[in-house]
Amino acid sequence: MWCVGELDDEYIFKMEDVLKIYEKPLSEREPVVCVDEKPVVLHKDTRPSIPMQPGQVARRDYEYERCGTANVFCGIEPKAGVSFHQSNADARVPRVCRLHLEIAAHYPAADTIHLVMDNLSTHTRRRCGSLR
Repeated sequence: MWCVGELDDEYIFKMEDVLKIYEKPLSEREPVVCVDEKPVVLHKDTRPSIPMQPGQVARRDYEYERCGTANVFCGIEPKAGVSFHQSNADARVPRVCRLHLEIAAHYPAADTIHLVMDNLSTHTRRRCGSLR
């Protein structure tokens, strides 16, 4: 559940800092990429679908078999219309770092890549290290 903490001076200062990043103009040297992740439930159909036919929409049963969970990571540079997607079994740091490395590889001419993230555990500087 998303919620806002106490709206104290520190919170407002940090929010204004994020809004300034969003205002940056489109730039190859300083792209602004928003990164987020979402847990998803994996489903498998229990009955085959009925394909659409002339005058009839496709039909799909609502019943499904649950096949575990995964995390979907997404990075978007909204002003350029560029997106990055990655799905993983979980949200461990090495997997998040792989998305960050993919984003970095996409911008070889960048001096700085501004990542806007809302995941509390990623709000500190860390090195991804070797991801082999």
